[in-house]
Order: sequence, then C-alpha cells, then structure tokens
Amino acid sequence: MESESILASSAGAAAVASRQLERRELPYAQIGWFLALLIVVFFPVLSTMVKEWATLEEMGHAFFVPIVAGYIVWNDRERILKQPVRPCYPAAILIVWGFFQMVLGFLGADFFVARTAFLIAGIGVIWTLAGTKVLRSLAFPLFILLFMLRIPLFLYQQMTFPLQIFASKVATSALSLLGIPVMREGNILELPSQRLQVIEACSGIRSLLSLSFLSLVYAYFFDRRTWMRPVLFISTIPIAIIANSFRVTLTGVLSEYKKEWADGFFHSFEGWVIFMVALACLAAVHRLICRFTRTASA
Repeated sequence: MESESILASSAGAAAVASRQLERRELPYAQIGWFLALLIVVFFPVLSTMVKEWATLEEMGHAFFVPIVAGYIVWNDRERILKQPVRPCYPAAILIVWGFFQMVLGFLGADFFVARTAFLIAGIGVIWTLAGTKVLRSLAFPLFILLFMLRIPLFLYQQMTFPLQIFASKVATSALSLLGIPVMREGNILELPSQRLQVIEACSGIRSLLSLSFLSLVYAYFFDRRTWMRPVLFISTIPIAIIANSFRVTLTGVLSEYKKEWADGFFHSFEGWVIFMVALACLAAVHRLICRFTRTASA
C-alpha cells in the first residue's frame, strides 16, 4: 500500500510538473535578444535585400511582407500563446548552420543562399527556445517571409524567357483575330506602325510574384479555411500569365492608334490597370470556389 501511494504521489507530481511546463510562458526576452543578434550578424545581407526592394520593381511588395507577417502573428497571438513551450536545444544546430551558410553564400557569390540562411537561423532560434509546437503555429507567417527574398537569378532567367515567348504567341494570335497584321520573330512583334519587343519586364514574372504573395494574404483575411491558401496560390499562375498576355495584346492595339501609348507613363499605367484586373480575377476565382464548395456540401 505504501509503495502504491508513493507511486501515485510521484505520478501526480509528474503530472503537475508537466502541466506547469506546458503553461510556461514564451521567453520573449531571450527570443528578442537572439533575433536582434541575428540582425546584427546578418546586417550585410539584410541591407542588400532592402536596397533591392527599393530598386527592383519585382520586389516592391517585399516592404509589406514583414509587416503582414507580424500582423498575422499578432492576430493569432491567442492561439500561439496556448501552445506548450518546450525548448528544443538540439535545434540550435540550425543557428550554427545558418551562420555558416551565410559565409558560404558570400564566398560563392550566391546571395540567395546567404539570404535564406537568415530565415534558417531565425527558425532555429524560435525552435530552440520555444519548441516544436510553437514553431508549428508560426508556420504560415514564417512561410510568408520567403517573399522577402529575390528568387535565384538562374531560376528567374529560366522562367522569364518562356513567359516572354508565350505572351508573344498569344498576342500574335489575338492581334491577328482583331485584324491587325503582325509577324512574330521570337519575342519581337512586327506591327505596321512599329516593332514591339516583349522584354523581361513584360514577361509577367513581376506580377506573378506580387500576385502570389497577395493571394496568400487574401486567403488569410477572407477565408479561414487553410486549404484555400494553396488553392488560390496555385491559381495565380494562370491568372498572371493570361493577364500579362492580355497586356501585351492591348499594348499592340493601342500602339496602332498612338505610338506613345506603347511606352513611358501610359505603358506603366496600363500595367497597374491589368494588375488590378488580375486581383479582381483572383477574387472571382475565390467566389467561384466558395460557391462550388457550398453547392457540393448541400
């Protein structure tokens, strides 16, 4: 009997200790200190990133990425704070790995490797001090942070040229249907009034990057179903490609009336209008999916 009571009391003590461990608060000071230290260590990487945000049009959305990620964390703070805090000290290897990856990225002139090293080290800090469940609850805002990074140059080049050719082919077919004579040589359109070249800036990769980021933000704010995020994210690919092809076609049509409309302010304004149309198409796709799922469930 005495042994059973001792076992029962020890089991009760273990349960109380386990509950106390699960109620343990997040080590805000330690996490903040380590993240600040990472910012200092990775400052050369981060400063180059911010310069790209300010100079490259395809990275203009990156300024909003940390703001949106921070708001998502704040908005979901109750759910995050309910997660048990169980430090995982072996995960500290990610912090060390991130530092060495940054060094390797600089030595090899691979800035994408150096920039992803910052996110890896940041994940290592959270995982080490807060544990797996807290890290899992932060998966979505951490994924959002990937849009701060410029995609690798070799991947960018491999994506842009096929998109240029596709937009050129679609524009050629559309202009022919509209009765406008056109000849295509690669990504160059020969029109009666002038020659139009579908350059990298007109490939649609810029709008694709921005639209994919906005699709995740849109799904978060307007639909709480988690599966909707990858669905809208994937749907941005055909929407951005079709919208860009329509933009090239519209440029060809307008240039037949006034050559000035194919360049300068009018061309940039046209790009903004087409991008807003792509956003409206994304919202329309969401409405259609919602209507289809309601009909299927009924």
